[in-house]
Amino acid sequence: MKSKAYPAILLAVFLVVLGIILVPPIQAGEKGKAQTLCPIMGGAIDKTAYVDYEGKRVYFCCSGCKSTFLKDADKYVKKMESEGIVLETAPASKK
Repeated sequence: MKSKAYPAILLAVFLVVLGIILVPPIQAGEKGKAQTLCPIMGGAIDKTAYVDYEGKRVYFCCSGCKSTFLKDADKYVKKMESEGIVLETAPASKK
């Protein structure tokens, strides 16, 4: 004996699968995860220790991590972005 709820369950499963397929991934500029960890040491960030790199602000756990970051900044930025971290936009420099 078939349940009357069976078609409704199938429809619900179909809509969920369709929604998963059609929802686009997070793009740059959209909300993603905020940076909370230092890309060098992995510790909690200190908002006073940062560097502005190619229009993005990258925070560190301490000022000592800045020089390590700058030796291969692209590597660290790409790694964070691949993890879904959306870096803050650096403020426009005053001229």
